[in-house]
Formats: sequence, structure tokens, C-alpha cells
Amino acid sequence: MREPKERLKDMLDAIAKIERYAARGQEAFEQEELIQTWILYHIQLIGEAAARLGKAFHESHPEIPWAQIVAMRNVVVHEYFGVDLQEVWRTVERDLPALKRQVEALVKRLEEQGYGG
Repeated sequence: MREPKERLKDMLDAIAKIERYAARGQEAFEQEELIQTWILYHIQLIGEAAARLGKAFHESHPEIPWAQIVAMRNVVVHEYFGVDLQEVWRTVERDLPALKRQVEALVKRLEEQGYGG
């Protein structure tokens, strides 16, 4: 079973991969199916890693919007052909930078506390 710190690092890795292609801008995202697929896949991975951390971990770290992260993953997975790309782009631009900072801070705290992973 993967440790929470490992799952958090999975989230950071997925965010970094999104950032790599999001840097090309909204127009490239809207026009290039491969970029859309790449970003949607990594949003899915972020949500999956977050979900697998479990309710107790979420409750111990309420500063991170776990429910919203998992909900976004569920939209991407279960409504793939109905996904609103404008909303996805807003998430990438507005929410991912804050999430990255929050997860980085949490990983640092866990490392300082000697928490597993």
C-alpha cells in the first residue's frame, strides 16, 4: 500500500506534467486534442491519488479541497465526452497553482514530522 506522502508526490508529478503543456496556452489546449487528453488524464490521476488518501487523511488536512478534487476526477472519468473544456482550462489556470502550493506545503510538513512515504 502506498504511503500518503507518495500519493501526494504523485499529485505533484501530475501537476508538473499538466504545467508542461498548459504553458502552451489556452488556444493550444482548445485546438490540440493530444494536449486536451494529456491534461484530462493527469487531472484524473490527481483525483485518483487524492481519493486513495482516504477520508481520515482528508479530515486531518482540511486546508486542501479534497472533495472538489475528487469531484473533478469523477466528471472527467464519467462524463468524458461531456467535459466542459473551458471549465477544465479555468481549473488548470485558477486551481492547480494553489493546489500545487498546498500539496507542496503538506509534503514538507509530513517530511518534517517523519511521516511515512
